[in-house]
Amino acid sequence: MKLLRARSTITAASATLVVLALATTACNRESDASASAEGDGKPAIGIDLPRSDTDFWNSYAEYLKKDIKADGANALPISNSQNDVTKLVSNVQVFENTGAKAIVMAPQDTGAIASTLDTLASKKIPVVSVDTRPDKGDVYMVVRADNRAYGTKACEYLGKQLGGKGKVAEFQGALDSINGRDRSEAFAECMKKKFPKIKVFELPTDWKGDVASSKLQSLLAQHPDLNGIYMQAGGAFLQPTLALLEQKGLLKPAGQKGHITIVSNDGIPQEFDAIRKGHIDATVSQPADLYAKYALYYAQAAAEGKTFEPGPTDHDSTIIKLPNGLEDQLAAPLVTKNNVDDKTLWGNNVGK
Repeated sequence: MKLLRARSTITAASATLVVLALATTACNRESDASASAEGDGKPAIGIDLPRSDTDFWNSYAEYLKKDIKADGANALPISNSQNDVTKLVSNVQVFENTGAKAIVMAPQDTGAIASTLDTLASKKIPVVSVDTRPDKGDVYMVVRADNRAYGTKACEYLGKQLGGKGKVAEFQGALDSINGRDRSEAFAECMKKKFPKIKVFELPTDWKGDVASSKLQSLLAQHPDLNGIYMQAGGAFLQPTLALLEQKGLLKPAGQKGHITIVSNDGIPQEFDAIRKGHIDATVSQPADLYAKYALYYAQAAAEGKTFEPGPTDHDSTIIKLPNGLEDQLAAPLVTKNNVDDKTLWGNNVGK
């Protein structure tokens, strides 16, 4: 964002102060991430990162920066709402005031963002929502994998590995998030239908690793025969979970007696390393690279007035119709020891 040069008149000085105030309103803005080019004629895109406390979202941020540079996109300084809907609303207001023609966001509270989406729609500023699907309010496109499939894949893998019986701890994400609800509901439905002899302990965590670790510790004290864990977000839960199991002498490699079968979601490099070591058994690879690529693609398309229809895409996904827009459901494969070294998985290419 280019600030107006100060002039000698009071009016010009006041205008400059207003612009400066707008710039400081946005929370944790990352001005160095912008690849905006003066006069390139491309519509300005506002991008808000949802958080920076997980390896998954940090990887997404890095992919975004690379794609902005590679595409020559006219991106405004990137903001980070740090899992706070109030900050997200403030950041969006700055994008509005600095000329954004489309906005990319990943609202973690998918219910509380509705009024902001309505405001943007009234101003004809299209929104691309990444990873999360807002409950209400118009969206141009949701870029997301099928999160119900995450829960189902985790259930089927765990159920088969445990032989259809045992006790499983489920670290649920925030249930005010569509992702947390989708994964939890699908996992529960699958377990009830296919593996009724497996006892599932649902542990709400709000995506917080310390909460998951604390609840797991309490659960292990009551049920030392726990033999399975489903982590809905490896980026948040992997490290504290493995640390706790190691502390208690329960971190035994796959195939060894007493091993606790663990299935995760995210597909970060740390999960792949844990699979190779036998510390966890599988993860569903959530495509951070494709989230970034297609978030930027659809934002630019929206700003240019392009439209899309439901159906198969040219990038191995399917666009579906939502009550409040469209959703591009990207592929998210199950990763086990059999395919963990696949070079096409983004978790094997971070930083390359």
